This record gives sequence, C-alpha cells and structure tokens, in this order.
Amino acid sequence: MEIIYDPTVDALSIRFVEERIECETIRLSDQVAIDVGPEEHLVAIEVLDASELTPGIKERGISLENLSVASKN
Repeated sequence: MEIIYDPTVDALSIRFVEERIECETIRLSDQVAIDVGPEEHLVAIEVLDASELTPGIKERGISLENLSVASKN
C-alpha cells in the first residue's frame, strides 16, 4: 500500500495495488474518486482538495497508526 499527500496540489492518493493495471475510475463526488480493477478489486482512492475533507493535513501531514499485515492462508 502507498499513501501520498501532495500539498502543492492538495491531493491525497491511497494506492492498494503496486502494479499498474487497467482500471475504471468511479467518481463518488467532485473531490473523491475510486479506481476499480479487474474482478471489482479496489485499486486506489484519490481525494482532491484533501485539506477540505481532512483539516490539518497540510500542517501535520499524514500519520498512520495500528497498521498490520494479514497473511493469506
């Protein structure tokens, strides 16, 4: 997973799949879009004007807590 906040354009990108694959972009609002890949897997979430939806992101950046990796059995 890759999470990037670009303060110069105020955009947040959360990418769940590393490789580049063909996706369909579904706009949930003017600010939020999701990229869906084959078999309807979520590939990425893109948030424009991120500071409007996440106050303080420009000043504090992004913090991640309690992340864990689940293994597939």
